[in-house]
Amino acid sequence: MSYYKRHVFFCLNQREDGGECCGTPSTAALFEYAKGKAKALDLHGARGKNRINRAGCLNRCEHGPVCVVYPDATWYTYIDEADIDEILTEHLQHGREVRRLKLP
Repeated sequence: MSYYKRHVFFCLNQREDGGECCGTPSTAALFEYAKGKAKALDLHGARGKNRINRAGCLNRCEHGPVCVVYPDATWYTYIDEADIDEILTEHLQHGREVRRLKLP
């Protein structure tokens, strides 16, 4: 069995050429929020069996900002803390995809 049940990768890439990307000050803040909220819900780390990670470019720039939950291969977009809360509670806590935030 894997050490973690799920990894959530948040794209925080910033393009040097100023092109479309996920990495902005607001997405960095939402990543930190997600990590803190997952810890508060006891979902993060060895005990919670989930890991919240930052990632470089995930090549879904046109849908950004994005995060992906592995091994489920579920891609999400998000815009605020309420979206993050829903991803954490529904997907990580209850194992249900959040259809309204899911990418094709």
